[in-house]
Amino acid sequence: MFVAGLLVAGLLFPVASGLGVASNRAAAAVENVSSELLNGTVPEVTTMTDVTGRPIALLYDQYRYQVGFNDIAPDMVRAIVSIEDRRFFDHDGVDWKGTIRAALKNSSSGEVQQGASTLDQQYIKNYQLFVLSRTEAEKQAATETTPARKLREVRMALTLEQTLADQAKREQGLGPAEAKQEAKKQIITRYLNTVPFGNNAFGVEAASLTYFGVPASKLRVEQAAMLAGMVQSSSALNPYTNPEGATERRNLVLDQMIANFPDRRDELEAAKKLPLGTLPQPRIAQQGCISAKSAGFLCDYALKFLAENGLSRNTVLRGGYIIRTTLDPEVQRSTVAALQAYAAPQADGVAQVSSVIRPGRNSHAIVAMGSSRNYGLRLKAGETVQPQPFSLIGDGAGSVFKVFTTAAALEKGLGTNAMIPVPATLQVTGMGNSGGVNGCPPMYYCVKNDGKYPAMMSLTNALAQSPNTAFVKLLQRTGVKPTVDMAVRLGLRSYTIPGSSGFGDKSIATYVKEGNLGSFTLGPFPVNGLELSNVAATLASGGVWCPPNPIASITKIKRDRYGNVIIGPDGKPAQAPVPVAVPKCEQVVDRGLANAMAHLLSKDDVGAGTAAAAARGAGWSLPLSSKTGTTEAHRSSAFLGYTNNLAAAVYAYNDGPLPSELCSGPLRQCGYGNLYGGSEPARTWFAAIGPVAGNFGPTFLPPNPPEYVGGTPRGRVPNVTGLQASEATARLQRAGFKVTQLSAASSRPQGSVVFTAPSDSAMPGSTITIYVSDGRRSGSSGPTETTVEVPGVGPVIIQIPG
Repeated sequence: MFVAGLLVAGLLFPVASGLGVASNRAAAAVENVSSELLNGTVPEVTTMTDVTGRPIALLYDQYRYQVGFNDIAPDMVRAIVSIEDRRFFDHDGVDWKGTIRAALKNSSSGEVQQGASTLDQQYIKNYQLFVLSRTEAEKQAATETTPARKLREVRMALTLEQTLADQAKREQGLGPAEAKQEAKKQIITRYLNTVPFGNNAFGVEAASLTYFGVPASKLRVEQAAMLAGMVQSSSALNPYTNPEGATERRNLVLDQMIANFPDRRDELEAAKKLPLGTLPQPRIAQQGCISAKSAGFLCDYALKFLAENGLSRNTVLRGGYIIRTTLDPEVQRSTVAALQAYAAPQADGVAQVSSVIRPGRNSHAIVAMGSSRNYGLRLKAGETVQPQPFSLIGDGAGSVFKVFTTAAALEKGLGTNAMIPVPATLQVTGMGNSGGVNGCPPMYYCVKNDGKYPAMMSLTNALAQSPNTAFVKLLQRTGVKPTVDMAVRLGLRSYTIPGSSGFGDKSIATYVKEGNLGSFTLGPFPVNGLELSNVAATLASGGVWCPPNPIASITKIKRDRYGNVIIGPDGKPAQAPVPVAVPKCEQVVDRGLANAMAHLLSKDDVGAGTAAAAARGAGWSLPLSSKTGTTEAHRSSAFLGYTNNLAAAVYAYNDGPLPSELCSGPLRQCGYGNLYGGSEPARTWFAAIGPVAGNFGPTFLPPNPPEYVGGTPRGRVPNVTGLQASEATARLQRAGFKVTQLSAASSRPQGSVVFTAPSDSAMPGSTITIYVSDGRRSGSSGPTETTVEVPGVGPVIIQIPG
């Protein structure tokens, strides 16, 4: 009784002192209305689109579309005022007559039985409950049935309405009466945008779409009356579970409208006889990246990308943004179709992933991202929501990693026209240990080639045909640490994350460097398929790394104070940009080096290249830089390829719970393993990129930089042919090389150098073999062929000048 008496006294105080004074005192002495409430910000649906603006996903915490006063059917306003607050346009936020009556009723009963809430007060309660409350305690406080909460809502309602009216006076020069009506328009609009209508629909626009499939501006009077009636209890008056109750409540609203608008009696009486007219079932918008279907993986990555760059997932779900992604629908369709053509979506234990990136010096835009798996929750149908295209997965990309060894060697001075040794087998110490396996001595790392190769090969042919021994030997000369650093710089950034792939608290990069592992050039470690595509994009961009970017723009529609959309000069809704701090691009290798790599990798799809058969089968004829890769156990394989316009890697791997070798034709798990990067991964790449390769301009290789052909000065082998062995040795040592000497039959003066191996460029600090004439071959003026033993290589047929 005492508390109720205080409530009545508190509510009567403004009557005695004047509403304006009460409002001012409420704002100053009781509590300030939050800035969010004053601004009327509400959670809205964020729409994610492809690059053309076509929606691909709806992201929301509450399914709500904010609409302005002009976009709400006038009968919706009339209906809600009639049933919830018939004196709405007359009071100042609080209906004192009803409030005092309710207070006295509550006082006599000893509890709160009547609320007498105005639309202002309901708006405040709903706003606190559905917008401001984050915890259960806050939600309970927003709905507690206590005099204290009632008094708080009264004072906040007075403050809110007075503040909005004062704002209208100040900014629009309106008189008191006109300013009050402007405030009323804002409050009724905010109320209708905030209140829940059941079936996950918040606000009148979402409710109109959910129940009738029309926007709020198109609501008929009987539809508006049903929605207005549901506000009392959206669950109890659900038209799909309680159509009789919903109809009865709707007709009560129409009766109240007849009382308020007697001149419309006939029309409103007729409306009472109409069926509810709802859709056969509520049109509930699918929430989240599931609604994106084949673009679900990119949707997921976009949310991750935004969260890492300052726009949290929760902010996105409540922000009402338009997120235009970089996804190109045509490239996406082509990529997903190709992935699933060569790896069935329901295949057990095997998957293919690929991301396609537009190279650029200011951005690496992701134009496609997909998996052979469909994005979804039906696990038995082979669907997944695992982030396959952008996770560290599989057993590795195999010989694709020879790209990193080659790039590191070029940076150290090796020339693109270099001939490199290709021993049939190789045993090295200090680069890991495969001793005891297949006859490999203890404490040695042993490697052999899968097939026969010449004892010496050009760097270009070695990359195209991919002998393993050549690149382990090149890695030995180049160094594991600079090669791993090159991989990270070009794009494998997750290799620096501690504990990312089963090496305890160490990163993959640290693990490989500390072990000085020669196997790194053969790619036996899990890879992130998106990062692998971005390696290709970095090389295609002249050595500029940018984060793989899924976002073209983020905007929010501009609205006036009444929630109405502001139309721009072009006649379209005006949009305000939402800034996102994206990591800057970096020049990670010299542009000439990147261009040199493009030429070195340009023979994989022709001649004896490992992807030549796949290219011929697809009818590919454009310039291309590419590399295949397969792990030793055939558990995963990859194809990395790029032009000046598009860069992508296709990665096939075992995604089952148990490790298993993979077989080709069709791609599947098997017990022996015959999958290579030149089979399904390469075929998938050509099938995906072929149809869209011409969509982005002409395709061409960049200029071949002459400074990298013969190697940089640090890697250029001085021409010592004809010099005496001692002088040649001194010159080579001054250039930073080690020297060994072998004898060669020649007609040149005894003791003079006939040739060197290598003769053009080599790794700084590596060993140059000089072949010194024994003077025994006479009477010959032209070159002759002979066989010499090259250390670490074996017999090599060479031409010796006469």
